Amino acid sequence: MSGSAAAVMTKPAFRKVEWLKRDIDVERRNDGTVVLKSRIPLQAYETHIPASLAKWAKEAPERIWLAQRGGPNREWRKVSYAEAKRTVDALTQGLLDLRLDGRPVAILSGNSIEHALMTQAAMQARVPAAPVSPAYSLMSHDHVKLKYLFDLIKPAVLMVQDGPTFEKALKALDLTGVTVVHVARPCDGIPSVSFAELAATPVTKDVEESIAKITPQTVGKLLFTSGSTGMPKAVINTQEMMCANAAMMMQVRPRAPDGPVATMLDWMPWNHTMGGNAAFHPILVDGGTLYIDDGRPMPGQFEETLRNLREISPTYYANVPAGYAALAAAMEKDDALCRSFFKNLSIMAYGGARLPDDLYDRMQSLAVKTTGERIVFYTGWGSTETAPTSTGTYWDTERVGLIGLPFPGVELKMVPCGSKYELRLRGVNVTPGYFGQPELTKKMFDEEGFYCIGDAGIFVDDSDPVKGIIFAGRVVEDFKLTTGTFVHVGSLRTDAIAAATPVVHDALVAGQDRAFIGLLAWPNLHACRQLVGNPDLTFADAVKHPDVIACLRRGLETHNRECEGASSRIIARAMLMVEPPSIDGNELTDKGYINQRAGLERRAALVERLYADKPDQDVIVLR
Repeated sequence: MSGSAAAVMTKPAFRKVEWLKRDIDVERRNDGTVVLKSRIPLQAYETHIPASLAKWAKEAPERIWLAQRGGPNREWRKVSYAEAKRTVDALTQGLLDLRLDGRPVAILSGNSIEHALMTQAAMQARVPAAPVSPAYSLMSHDHVKLKYLFDLIKPAVLMVQDGPTFEKALKALDLTGVTVVHVARPCDGIPSVSFAELAATPVTKDVEESIAKITPQTVGKLLFTSGSTGMPKAVINTQEMMCANAAMMMQVRPRAPDGPVATMLDWMPWNHTMGGNAAFHPILVDGGTLYIDDGRPMPGQFEETLRNLREISPTYYANVPAGYAALAAAMEKDDALCRSFFKNLSIMAYGGARLPDDLYDRMQSLAVKTTGERIVFYTGWGSTETAPTSTGTYWDTERVGLIGLPFPGVELKMVPCGSKYELRLRGVNVTPGYFGQPELTKKMFDEEGFYCIGDAGIFVDDSDPVKGIIFAGRVVEDFKLTTGTFVHVGSLRTDAIAAATPVVHDALVAGQDRAFIGLLAWPNLHACRQLVGNPDLTFADAVKHPDVIACLRRGLETHNRECEGASSRIIARAMLMVEPPSIDGNELTDKGYINQRAGLERRAALVERLYADKPDQDVIVLR
C-alpha cells in the first residue's frame, strides 16, 4: 500500500449524513454542450411559505421559531411558532385593511424578529415582501440606488426597525401615499404607524380567505440583484420557486427524524437570497429554530457570534471563509467553545469565496480533537434568480472549491467556452423574470429556456461528471495579456486569496492588455492584528507592516512556484490597499461581492502604479 493511500485510510470518518444518491443523467451533444440533471424526482413541497408556519404552529406550538438578543442586557428574546402565527395573522389583517392593491411591503432595515413576521404577513396578504439592503440607506451618501428601487417597485408600505437611524434615507424618498411602519422609534417629521399597533389589529375571516387564495405563482418576494453592473434589478420570487428550492436543499441532505431539532445561528442578511431564502426557508419548513446572530465576521463584531456559539449548539452552520478563520482562531484557544460548536453539528457550509485548504484542515483538526469525527464542509451555487441554490456538494467530499451537482428538479446546461463551460440553468426554482423590466427579462434566457447566469465551471474529471463541478469565475471577467494568454479571473482570484491567507480579505486581478498579472488586495484587518500581535493596528499600518507584507509575499510566491510555467496563473506584482471597496462606486455589491471591472476602473491610478516601469515602495515585486 502506498504512503498516500495509508494516510487516507487513517483519517477519522466524517460524522454521518444521509446524503441523497448522486444519480445524474449526462447528455453530451455534438457541439460539446453537456446537460446534467438528477434522475431522482423532486419531492413534494408546500404551496406557499406561510403554510409551514401554520403547520408548526399547530404541530409544535411551543417550539421556538425565532430568537434574537436585545435589551440593555442583550438577553435572548424568543418567539414560538404559535406566538408568531398569531402575530403574523394580526399583521396580515392590518395590511389587508390598508388596501395595498398588490403593491409591495419594502423593509429597509436588517434581520430582526419583526422583519421575519412582517415578511410572512406580506405573503399572507398576497403582496411581495421587498427587503432592501440596509447599506443603501445607511452607507450610501447619495441614496441613488435606494431611490431607484423605490421608484421601480413603488411600495405601499415601508418598514424600518428604528426611525431615527433611517432618517436620512426616509427623507430622501417621496413617501406620498406610503404607510411607514416603525418598530422602535418614529422618525421626527415622518408620519408612521408603530409595528405594535399594526400587530394588535383584530383578525377577521379576511385573513383566512386571503391565505386560501395564494397560488404557486403568487409573488412572495422581490429580491434585488447586487447592482454590480448598474442599478439593481428586482427579481420576482414566486411561492413555488421558494418552496421548491427549500425542498431541494432538504432532499439532498435530509435530517435524521430522531435527531435534535434543526437549529441555526445565522447572520446572513435577509435582503440577500442566501440569507433570506437558502438559510431562512429550510429551517421554517423543517420546524426548526433560528437564532438571529447580530455578530459579523469583521473586526470588533465577531465577538457577538462567539458569545452566541458558547450558548447555542447548531445542527447546521454556515459562514464565509473569513468567518471560519476567526472562528478557528477562537476555538484553538477555547475548548468549551469547541464543545458547544461541534456538539450537534452535522454540516458546515461555506459560500462567497473558496475555502482555503489550510483553514479546512484547521477546522477538521478541531472537530476531530473535540468529537473524534470530521464534519463535512458543504457548499452550493446559484443566484438571486434561482431562489437561490441549484447545485450542491451532497456527498462526503474533502475537496473545497466545488459547486457540486444539480439538485432534483434542476437542469444544468454547460456550453463550451474556451477551456471551460458557460453554465445555464432551467428548473422550477428559476424566476419568471425581473419586476417591471420585460426587456431585461427577455435577455435572461437562451433559445431552450435556460437562464444564462454568467458563471463558468469545469469538471473535476471530464470523463466522470459525477465527481462534480469546480467554479471557474464569471465569464465576463476574464481577459487576455499582451502575450495572448487568457486569464481566468475567478479561479485565479480565489486561489490568490487562499494562498495569501490569512492576511488578504479580497482582491482585484489586473492585467488586461498588460504583459503580466498584478493583484490589488484588501487586507484582512482582524487576521493582520492577530499576526502582528497588535489589536489596535489600523488599515494604514497593516498595508505597510513588514510581517503582513512578508506573509503576503510568502503566500503568493508559493502560489507562483506551484504554477511555474503557466503565465496565466503567475502573479508578478501585488499591492495592499487602504481604502475599502465602495458601494456607491459599484465596487462592492450589497451582498459583499467584489465587482472586478468597476473596482479596476475606479482604482485606475493604483493600477498604473502597479505597472509602472519603476514601481514605488508600496508595490510588492514577486519572484
